[in-house]
Amino acid sequence: MNIVASLEFFQIIDNIKSACRTTGARELADSISFSTDFDKITHSLRQSYQMRNLLMGLRNFPDVGYIDMRKTLSMLGVKDSCIALEDMPQLYDSLCCIKSILSFLGSEDKEKIPDIYAIIEDVYFDDNILVQCSNIIDEHGNIRPSCSPVLRDIYSKKENKKRQMERQINAILQKSKKEGWSNDDDDISIRNGSMVLPIKATYKRNVKGILHDTSQTGQTFYIEPEEIVSLNFELKELFFEEQREIHRILSEFSDLLRENLENLIACYDMLVEVDFIRAKAVYAVKTNSTMPQMSNKPIVDWYDARHPILENALKQKGKQIIPLRIELNEQQRILVISGPNAGGKSVCLKTLALLQYMLQCGLLVPMKEISIAGVFDNIFLSIGDEQSLEDDLSTYSSHLKNLSEICQKADKDSLFLIDELGTGTDPMAGGAIGESILEYLNEINVYGVVTTHYSALKHLAFDHKGIVNAAMLFDTEKMKPLYTLSIGTPGSSFAFEIAQKTGLSKAIIDNAKKKLGNQNIRFEENLQQIEVNKLESEKHLRSAKQYDDILYQTVQKYKDMTSKLEAEKKDILNSARNEAKQILKSANKQIEHTIEQIKTQKAEKQIVKTLKQDIQNTLTAIEHQIQEPVQKEEIKLKKENIKLVTTPIEQGDYVILPQSETIGKVVSIDKNRLQIDMGDIKIQTTKKNVLKIDKTSYLKQQKDNSKTSSKSLVGVQIKTSFDINTIRQHFNPQLDLRGYRGEEAICELEEFLDKARMLGERQIKILHGKGDGILKTLVRDYLHTQKDVESYHPEDIRFGGEGITIVHFR
Repeated sequence: MNIVASLEFFQIIDNIKSACRTTGARELADSISFSTDFDKITHSLRQSYQMRNLLMGLRNFPDVGYIDMRKTLSMLGVKDSCIALEDMPQLYDSLCCIKSILSFLGSEDKEKIPDIYAIIEDVYFDDNILVQCSNIIDEHGNIRPSCSPVLRDIYSKKENKKRQMERQINAILQKSKKEGWSNDDDDISIRNGSMVLPIKATYKRNVKGILHDTSQTGQTFYIEPEEIVSLNFELKELFFEEQREIHRILSEFSDLLRENLENLIACYDMLVEVDFIRAKAVYAVKTNSTMPQMSNKPIVDWYDARHPILENALKQKGKQIIPLRIELNEQQRILVISGPNAGGKSVCLKTLALLQYMLQCGLLVPMKEISIAGVFDNIFLSIGDEQSLEDDLSTYSSHLKNLSEICQKADKDSLFLIDELGTGTDPMAGGAIGESILEYLNEINVYGVVTTHYSALKHLAFDHKGIVNAAMLFDTEKMKPLYTLSIGTPGSSFAFEIAQKTGLSKAIIDNAKKKLGNQNIRFEENLQQIEVNKLESEKHLRSAKQYDDILYQTVQKYKDMTSKLEAEKKDILNSARNEAKQILKSANKQIEHTIEQIKTQKAEKQIVKTLKQDIQNTLTAIEHQIQEPVQKEEIKLKKENIKLVTTPIEQGDYVILPQSETIGKVVSIDKNRLQIDMGDIKIQTTKKNVLKIDKTSYLKQQKDNSKTSSKSLVGVQIKTSFDINTIRQHFNPQLDLRGYRGEEAICELEEFLDKARMLGERQIKILHGKGDGILKTLVRDYLHTQKDVESYHPEDIRFGGEGITIVHFR
């Protein structure tokens, strides 16, 4: 089967060609072909992906002057050949474009665009050629009179001759009007490139000169006076001199081009290649395509895959496409997709086929970057009506011919896609053949997708490892397809429901159900119920995940707080140890000094008594300094009418964390570890990290607080709780980071994303401005590391463009 025609791949090529500016790039677009070379595929994808990122950046990529001059330049290989004046403007524009591309890419971080940078790395551009070209022609493509002294002199003489001719012919015209040979409103005309006077036919012999034309009525003769003829002859001589000088100038310039011909051809090779990559990237931006993670083996693990042609058609009708989640791996190599007619089965099949074909042609595809895509040696397709009148093949015969080719040529590295397997003939026989084909392909480990209505093919998945059912979902209440692929369960055809909606009588439908049998009816109903239950479970799972995220954020904040407290505790202990050492050192000095005095002075009892008192005073001071932190804590608590107690901590007691001044209730004790209820959260810590407080005084203080609303230590506890409704009320889904420095911006962004996640926001905006693009790059690099960020992209150009990033959560 012709894949390009069946998948309408030519439309993709046409879109890329329309974005190409050069003939050479359009030829490269026509040469796009399917490849199995992993390195070649990934190289092409990386080039397009890097160019796509450049086009989406703040700086405008060079967009004008893409002209392929290789054919014109190759003609200069002939000795004494000369470039034409009319080719000079295109040469100049294209040279400017080449210089702009080299300058643009050269200023980028080559580590971010290695595959693009490799194109220009060995290209040499001689600025002198551009300068010389600019000296020869002006911005309008006309030759500059100043490009040579001779030409400047010729232009000066020409202008003088023209002015002389104008003066003389005007004088003759005035005389002609005065004599009545011309009408008063007549003026000088141009005929055959010469200035002529309109003379009445009656007086044509009164003006000597050359007759160039007559009016349609024959009443007016257009004559070039003989005085002007000689001046015009001199002017033509100057014109020929001018042409000879221009040819000399262009010949010299052509010699310069010939000397640099090899480098120039390389420059234009680069220009064409960049134009081709740019065109592919333009189409990628248009279709919101990207580069998935590539694997050098057969695998399909795609998220939000979209058919680009269908998506564009739906957009034109004001509709949106439903993205697909498709997965083929070693455990589930073959998908059997079932579901109602017009439910999207064939679209799913074509989406997989087209995107895989695009990938192996080196084109970016519309799906999430987290997707994983592999490489297949062959893609086999059997879709639609392949009836052949020429070969005398019916639709079913043609279908069987395709299936036969798949069975003969497919292997473990192949991908097959078969639409409506088993149809086109007797249902029993067709289903049996389809079942046999699917079993054979499964045995040889081929990857593939088939669509079907046959229950027998659906049952294969339950008995054969590697075959998995999938369903196109259907809204049974609104009786319309949802175009969503669900892997893991078979789908129902909803034949009776659709028939009822179309107006078929209930009696006919009931009779049909009887003929089908209760067992099959129940099977279809069970399929529907499975999908309903699955959707309900997914809904509860999403809800649970949202609450889990809130809990996770709370726990993380507690962990951060605990880590901070532990760090502060270590600092305080270290400081205390150092201070204690200084105190002991001072005390030791005092004691040593006292002993020395006793020895040297043979001190009397009164002196010894005095010295003993000094030592006692020193020890008292040391004890006071050691007890000071505890006393300060007691002073704090006394201000709040709360007392510390030293009795053992028991379940139900109230304790305080000294570092954070947070009070909580002990709910359980396990040896030395405590679980403390802090209000909205529960924490675990050890006994040494808390101080027991008097329960009675604390509860009284709490009661007084509720009456007076005075601030107390419990206010710290209140700070650790949060009211989602209050947060949601004050939450602004747009964050303005303009004016922030790098680290400050990331901190603000991190806190903003935490709130957005907690509130279950699906979309937010980050305003970072355009500027040099540094802040935008920091923001997007950080977003790229967030696993729950589904995608991000610039705002619509009408509402801020690259100055704003739109973020979508999963």
